[in-house]
Amino acid sequence: MMTKKKWFVYIVECSDNTLYTGVTTDIPRRVLEHNEGSRGAKYTRSRRPVSLVYWEECEDRSSAQKAESYFKKLTKQKKVQLIYEGR
Repeated sequence: MMTKKKWFVYIVECSDNTLYTGVTTDIPRRVLEHNEGSRGAKYTRSRRPVSLVYWEECEDRSSAQKAESYFKKLTKQKKVQLIYEGR
């Protein structure tokens, strides 16, 4: 029996107080990539360090990407509100 990968949508706060939203199957690895590796998003490379501020588990990659798209369309104020409500 094959185990289904867990997918997550996540938000990191960059050193310049901007927010970056992405999807992954491994949050700790992805945050490490944003902070140290060359595999981090181009956007976050010049805004290190980043801190994980929000994550949400999704059913599959498709629903994670839909959630990512939804979050990216929100204003920063709405994102901050969502982050604090999620804690």
